[in-house]
Amino acid sequence: MHERLNKCPLCKSGHFLNYSTIKDWAVSKEEFILCECQDCKLIFTNPRPSEKQIGTYYEFPEYYSHQDESKGLIQRIYNQIRRINITKKYKLISSLGTDKSILDIGCGTGELLRYFQEKNWEVNGVEPNKKARSLAKEKLGENVYKSLKKVPENHSFDIISLFHVLEHVHDLRKSLKKIIKLLKSDGYIILALPNHQSKDAKKYKNFWAGWDVPRHLYHFDPESVRQLAKQFDLEIVNQKPMIFDSYYASLLSEKYQDPNSGNLKNLMQSFFEGMQSNQEAKKSGNYSSILYILSKK
Repeated sequence: MHERLNKCPLCKSGHFLNYSTIKDWAVSKEEFILCECQDCKLIFTNPRPSEKQIGTYYEFPEYYSHQDESKGLIQRIYNQIRRINITKKYKLISSLGTDKSILDIGCGTGELLRYFQEKNWEVNGVEPNKKARSLAKEKLGENVYKSLKKVPENHSFDIISLFHVLEHVHDLRKSLKKIIKLLKSDGYIILALPNHQSKDAKKYKNFWAGWDVPRHLYHFDPESVRQLAKQFDLEIVNQKPMIFDSYYASLLSEKYQDPNSGNLKNLMQSFFEGMQSNQEAKKSGNYSSILYILSKK
């Protein structure tokens, strides 16, 4: 049995309504209900697998952040984009002018942290997946933890990053409180999140890869992120578009929508849809994914 929430996981309101029903296209083909909080507007998966159950929903060969190989077309594209994004993320984070300590939550195989380590940063990571964590430890040493709970309380960090991770965390409020406790007074939290208000989300509807139920427990947009910041006395100091994400989300969405279509057709269509989404977002601000930079008030 999946666990059913009777309160919004962000604001604790009991006032929420069914929003949609989405299928897990990647693994189980089960359908999951999305609910929308009528107070803070967060959309969340409910009911959802428990922490003990959720692991089986990550067991599929195409969960690319947990591996380094480049086997199929989509994975090769993912790895190429990841390499480009690593340098972009480093430039952005180093421009914030903090000292050089970073905790990357959901660090995967440790590629981002290895890049930071090569630039003389003190690096720490959190990665629940055993295989990915083992690969990360080979690159970084023993400072890669199984869970956020395992990060020592006496540590503090200039940067705490969660690139497409917060939407996977079961205890949202408890995790955010721990993150804020670990953050230095002048540090920054970096959140990258899918945006269900984007043009590609509206185009693909229930096939949109950004829903990614049940692995995505929460489904954010700019308004619900503002509510999150307000709830935890944080300030959104900046936000940046994640340009590549519209193409990648469209590529996966095309595959879910028409699994029998050829790779070339999917690639061409997803490039067109990704470009359209980014063009629309230049006016609306609703990019497929958005990177938020937050600080303590």
